Amino acid sequence: MKKIVIIGGAGTVGTILTKGLLKDYEVTVLDHKKNETLDVPFIKVDATSLDDLLLLVPEADVLINLLNTDTSHAIEDVQTFEQMTTTFFKATYYILHTARKKNIPKVIFASTNHVTDAYEEEGRSLLGREITIEDKPSSRGLYGVLKYASEQIGQLFSIEENISVINIRIGSVPKGVTKQTIEENDRLKKTLLSHTDLIRLFTAAVETDRSFGTYYGVSDNPGKPWDMANAKSELGFESHEDTTDIL
Repeated sequence: MKKIVIIGGAGTVGTILTKGLLKDYEVTVLDHKKNETLDVPFIKVDATSLDDLLLLVPEADVLINLLNTDTSHAIEDVQTFEQMTTTFFKATYYILHTARKKNIPKVIFASTNHVTDAYEEEGRSLLGREITIEDKPSSRGLYGVLKYASEQIGQLFSIEENISVINIRIGSVPKGVTKQTIEENDRLKKTLLSHTDLIRLFTAAVETDRSFGTYYGVSDNPGKPWDMANAKSELGFESHEDTTDIL
């Protein structure tokens, strides 16, 4: 059974993934605070500290990097910029470096659809077609810029260090998904990545033998803004629950 370490696994996405992956994998969660709803091994760690990562990351087949930080503006104040750079850019390098040092062959990076959010408005593509990974990154904010830079670090490690790196530009993953929440949110109707599909997509990323790839993460919702063709053809992903199933 493969061993998966989820870094930043105590949040919403990490909780959903941990519970979903447990039936097929050994899962360990690393975070700065324990999520008491998760009955899995937990290691308290400062994932922005290379020393902590090198000391505390256990033996694994896959590292999943879910590190995140709150951001709400296109251009942030300097203090927030420093925090975001540490969380998204430096920590990504540290995690990949740790994978290399500990001979962990795969890292899955939770990127964001905001890498190309200049092409999307309220869940609608402004390109007259679905946005693909071939479209030049264009972000409305620092968040998307730093996530894209982190994707590129992963590509370097894949090429130079022979680590499999899979970037997933996640859509909308609310904590709870109900008919009411979707009806009240026009963007969510198009951008939802259902809990079922989130687990299926990350499982596909765990199992793929591809050395590198970048993929959008969205369910097959009517009018979705992002193209999932390469996730289907390269990872074998199939969406099993979209907004029509919930509505």
